[in-house]
Amino acid sequence: MYLIALAVGSLIGPLVLGRLFDSIGRRTMISVSYLGSGVLLIATAWMFSAGVLSAWTLAGAWAVIFFFASSGASAAYLTVSEIFPMEIRAMCIALFYAVGTGLGGIIGPVLFGNLVESGDPGNVAIGYILGAGVMILGGIAELVLGVEAARRSLEDVATPLSAQRVAPAYGSD
Repeated sequence: MYLIALAVGSLIGPLVLGRLFDSIGRRTMISVSYLGSGVLLIATAWMFSAGVLSAWTLAGAWAVIFFFASSGASAAYLTVSEIFPMEIRAMCIALFYAVGTGLGGIIGPVLFGNLVESGDPGNVAIGYILGAGVMILGGIAELVLGVEAARRSLEDVATPLSAQRVAPAYGSD
């Protein structure tokens, strides 16, 4: 039952916030979504370690966190698909997805499994703070390195390799 709250937050977030990514801008909204979910996760870690959350309030906190995090992640995935030239776009998407899913799919369960197994809420809170740090780092990276792709044609964001101009050979007209 508790996982349903997470799924609902993950579904409703992109549906509600989705239009803002194109009107306000993806760079801004991805950063706000990642930074916001990181801050909310820190607050949840503090409340969890203090013992003030029930199973339902923890699930509610996670639903709110996922509301923002899944919105940012969905838009980040879309933007990644737009910043590479068309000829290598599919390979880049597959590579980033595989690496991210592989790292998260291996490290996350092992780390959090050990933290939960310890039986100490403080250890689990450390895991939450670690996850929050990763989200906040992602938000900062988007602010610093992000490419604004909203309301731009794909060719303006990343010129296709076939359309890139080759410098003329030395001595030719």
